[in-house]
Amino acid sequence: MEYLHTMVRVSDLDASLDFYCNTLGMVETRRTDSEKGRFTLVFLAAPGDEHTARDRKSPLLELTYNWDPEDYTGGRNFGHLAYRVDNIYALCQHLMDQGVTINRPPRDGYMAFIRSPDNISIELLQKGDPLPPQEPWASMANTGTW
Repeated sequence: MEYLHTMVRVSDLDASLDFYCNTLGMVETRRTDSEKGRFTLVFLAAPGDEHTARDRKSPLLELTYNWDPEDYTGGRNFGHLAYRVDNIYALCQHLMDQGVTINRPPRDGYMAFIRSPDNISIELLQKGDPLPPQEPWASMANTGTW
C-alpha cells in the first residue's frame, strides 16, 4: 500500500490556491478540469516534493473544486492535514505575517495548528527534535479550535 493523496473540497479555488501555494509554499503539480463532471482537481506538493510528486512518488494534496456552489460544513470532522517543517517558529511567524491565525501555537517547539480558508485543520510538525521553547510562542494561548 502506498499513500497517494488527501482530497479536500474547496469552495473558492482562488482563495485556496493563494493560501496553500502563496502562504504555505506548496506547488501545483497538475490540474484537471472536467466539463462533464463540472469540477476542477488541483494537485499540490509540499515544498521540496514537487519533483518526485510529478513522477507520482510523493503524496499530494488534491483540492476538489465543484463548479456548482455548495456549502461545506464540518471541516473539523475531516481531521487534519499534517506537514513536517524545517523551522516551526519561522513558518508560524511567516504565516502570522500573512494574516493566518495560529490556532495552536508551537509552545513546545514541535507542533502547531492552523486552518485553511475552508476551515480544514492543518498540523505543522517540527522536523527532527523539538526546538527549544521561545517567546512569543511559549506563552501564547490557543485561539479558536484546531
